[in-house]
Amino acid sequence: MGYENGALTEAVYYILLSLLEPLHGYGIMQNAERLSGGRVRLAAGTLYGALTALLERGWICAAQGEASLRKKEYVITEQGRQALREELARLRELVRSGETVMEGRI
Repeated sequence: MGYENGALTEAVYYILLSLLEPLHGYGIMQNAERLSGGRVRLAAGTLYGALTALLERGWICAAQGEASLRKKEYVITEQGRQALREELARLRELVRSGETVMEGRI
């Protein structure tokens, strides 16, 4: 889930970006929509399915002290940060390749 052929889905990418700071589910939904300029609108079922998969992968964890909170907060782990760094490198390479090929052709 979310990591197809070495690429993160757009939803997972924005969830991980959102979790650079601890957030609860609704905050993640709002942040993903804001960061994506409205392109990524996560339904609750999609979000919680993704959070479960990301927890299982070890890319996110419950935020410290979340047990006392009514709403569960999550935060990215070092493994999640590494996945995000790898995705950014992949996206940069895509842009570089596209610019090289398209230069002067548009």
